[in-house]
Amino acid sequence: MAELANVSVATVSYVLSGKDRPVAAETRQRVLDAARQLGYTPNQAARSLRKRRTQRVCLVLSSFGGVPSDERLATDLHEMADARGYSVVSLSVYSEARAKAAVEVLRGGIADGVLINLVGDHLTRDLLSGLAATGLPMVVMSNESGLEGCDVVRTPEAEATAEAVGHLLAGGRRRVAFMAHRHEVYRDKPAGRLLGYTTALDRHGVEERIVTGGADDRVSAYQTATDLLSSPDRPDAIFAASDRAAISAIWAARDLGLSVPQDVAIVGAGNIDEGLISNPPLSTVGPLRHDYTDVVRLLFDRLQAEEPPPAREIVRSWTFIRRGSS
Repeated sequence: MAELANVSVATVSYVLSGKDRPVAAETRQRVLDAARQLGYTPNQAARSLRKRRTQRVCLVLSSFGGVPSDERLATDLHEMADARGYSVVSLSVYSEARAKAAVEVLRGGIADGVLINLVGDHLTRDLLSGLAATGLPMVVMSNESGLEGCDVVRTPEAEATAEAVGHLLAGGRRRVAFMAHRHEVYRDKPAGRLLGYTTALDRHGVEERIVTGGADDRVSAYQTATDLLSSPDRPDAIFAASDRAAISAIWAARDLGLSVPQDVAIVGAGNIDEGLISNPPLSTVGPLRHDYTDVVRLLFDRLQAEEPPPAREIVRSWTFIRRGSS
């Protein structure tokens, strides 16, 4: 390659390794043209060994089940990684065993940094804190308190949910059911969306709690909503902890001959685009737009900093968006 570009071997090394050495623009271009002509690609494995860097970042999710917000997060991470010369590996944490395995893999150096977006309690605060203590650059999307050594991204889910349920109660609904994710049902204390539900009931002096599972997938949501709405004392409103579950609840209500929102009001969570084309359009709580570049940038800021920055915290706003289903 040096011979083809008519330069020294050292100059080729400077150009292809990205070292900050003075090389004339014309000379640099000759080296790059020669590399392209010869089909040269750098040996990333060898480069990583020299730098003790993998040039990879890791995305940790609860599942790869087609959650729209997870898909957008992954897309934004991939795009920013591509622009900075990184690749992306993904891990799924859906059990305690998978959580421990993921931590071991991350401790083993599979990636230079990690972005974690989880629901449920499998990846505990102790596991996260222990991982952050290793110095691994981390961004965690969680409302869990007490996380240290990493950047934390929070969402005011409880507040937005309380506003939505309060809207249902203010409109005269008195039997409001909460269709929860599995992990929400089995927590010792209500948190997040379920906490918002109970808070709103307390504020309005409503004692009855109707809490059921079903929000984890569309089929379960349809079956759960059918059972709820077929009972003699059916609820007059359903708050579903995901938009996908809420849309299934609309289908269940219509199949039972019920009118939405006249017979039963339905509200979801997440503000996915599909809610705009449901019939009626879905009322929901969630972000006004799905753009995770601010979250992803936190991770790359950490990766590219000369010294680890202090732990940061950002809050991504959620709001109640009223549409035709309530």
